[in-house]
Amino acid sequence: MTLLQIMADTDAADVKLRTTDAEVIAAELTSRGIVFDRWPALESVTAATTNEQLLADYADRLGELNADGRYKHIDIARIHPDDSNPDWSATAAGARAKFLAEHRHAEDEVRFFAAGVGCFYLHLGDEVLATVCSAGDLVSVPAGTRHWFDMGTRPEFVAVRFFEEEDGWIGDFTGETIGERFPTLDELLSDATAGR
Repeated sequence: MTLLQIMADTDAADVKLRTTDAEVIAAELTSRGIVFDRWPALESVTAATTNEQLLADYADRLGELNADGRYKHIDIARIHPDDSNPDWSATAAGARAKFLAEHRHAEDEVRFFAAGVGCFYLHLGDEVLATVCSAGDLVSVPAGTRHWFDMGTRPEFVAVRFFEEEDGWIGDFTGETIGERFPTLDELLSDATAGR
């Protein structure tokens, strides 16, 4: 489920907007300089889908996005639950913890979610925009934007990542603990299923 919840950066309970309407989400993000787009989601994308197949399936869209050759590195980030692996929970928790703290990047952070779900929290001025992305969502967070990312306590997603430089994903952490004061991805999704 794609979802946008806009909150005051000083009070997560001060919700300015909460919507699942893709057109409203796109308009709100665009008005703040954030690129958001919806691509057709392929039902065939699963944990078994190879990276090569995924890139081939979206070759036309990827080519359009990178027509100027800006992105020299395009790869796939994926994580899927594996209850048969006793170490999976620790691995998932470690992967999640890496990006829960507020940070920024030297280049745009561009992600296309082919499957699953994840949430970018964009700290823009006096607002925090919790942007829950699901299959078919493309988001581009401009370079220098303070943000954090939550993949949830049971992460599951497949995302295409675009980089200008090989180390473009490395974050510059602000040292702020703001992310600790806002609802997690699990809480946002729980509220959504509860009709809030």
